Amino acid sequence: MKNSFTGIAFKPYIYTHDEYRSLVQMAHVLDRSLRCQVQAVTFRTLLLLLYGTGLRISEALSLTLTDVDLGASLLTIRNTKFFKTRWVPIGPQLSTVLIAYAKIRRRLPHPARHEPAFFATRRGAALSRSTVERIFRILCEHTDIRRTDGGRYQPRLHDIRHTFALNRLISWYREGADVQRLLPFLSTYLGHVDVTATQCYLAMTPELLHEASQRFERYAHEGGLP
Repeated sequence: MKNSFTGIAFKPYIYTHDEYRSLVQMAHVLDRSLRCQVQAVTFRTLLLLLYGTGLRISEALSLTLTDVDLGASLLTIRNTKFFKTRWVPIGPQLSTVLIAYAKIRRRLPHPARHEPAFFATRRGAALSRSTVERIFRILCEHTDIRRTDGGRYQPRLHDIRHTFALNRLISWYREGADVQRLLPFLSTYLGHVDVTATQCYLAMTPELLHEASQRFERYAHEGGLP
């Protein structure tokens, strides 16, 4: 993927599991400040949702209480980047996290004229992207997460989406799944128009190269190559 203005290849930042766990744990610093309108549990849940679903940050912040069907473990994503509505199933671990947060969220104020946002401030207002970006930068600084590869951008919220897609691909390789057959399903899950858009998210990391190489070797040894 290249920047259309500079022609320089863009490389997303891929978070390691340990880095992301540190980010989630560091959210507790939000409860230390009386001026912070965002509870630690709210931001922690948002981070876990992004990591577990690969949602765009705009999609996550647009979720309302009615969009999150915890009984069916299903999210309704409305007004996406391509003006489509899609349904995103979630696993049992993430469902448990969202159920716990939902109980807290229901005790917060609900604005009378608007559909209550799922991710809200202490006053019940929807979280703004600028607020989330600012808090995310603070957490990255506290956990010492930064680029050292000369990349143009420091780790971003959108890189969580790249990390999700890459982790899914690596898991499929390890499971011995037919990756090419499954890519269209990942594309649909992420809300992409076609598989080409999804492929841009699959940065070639050492871990992915290792898994792909092992798959190739198994294929060759099993007689897949002359």
